[in-house]
Amino acid sequence: MARLPYVTRDSLPPEEQELYDRMASPNERLINIFAVLMHSPKLARRIASMVTYLLFRCSETLSPQAREIVILTTARELECQYEWTHHIPWAKKVGLRDEVVEAIRDGLPVRRLLPKEGVFVQFARELVKERRVQDATFNAVLHLLGPQGTMELTVTVGYYAMLAHVMPALQVDLEQGLTPLLPEKGR
Repeated sequence: MARLPYVTRDSLPPEEQELYDRMASPNERLINIFAVLMHSPKLARRIASMVTYLLFRCSETLSPQAREIVILTTARELECQYEWTHHIPWAKKVGLRDEVVEAIRDGLPVRRLLPKEGVFVQFARELVKERRVQDATFNAVLHLLGPQGTMELTVTVGYYAMLAHVMPALQVDLEQGLTPLLPEKGR
């Protein structure tokens, strides 16, 4: 149970209901992280704007596969069940290979992956675990994505790391009916 109640549309003032409607899924409910964030509608609006950009409007240099690799890696490194469970379907939708998902999930060495996949896993692992990125890793990403794509990849890791810290602090639950997909580390 979340530490703050999940906000419903009816509990919001009329001027914030439009934001709720824009952020709601087709079943007219907000996913739990946004239902909690709506305790601060102005903050929720900005966070939603950022995720909309990262998921749908990034430059063409940042492929959906690269994006999902770093999101899943961030979720795994920070043991964020919520992000992992929500992004596995996205990863499948954009064609991320099962071998990549398994390597991230199981913490396998990146040398088992194609170089263009492994470098993104390595980048996210370094940034999350060490809070810095080795020159060789950074330069490999810069070579593949250019400055704009590298910036977008870096901010994607930071954004999902921020959410991975917010969710346990607020004890945000997976939505009812979702099965957790991330095993505990070491299993």
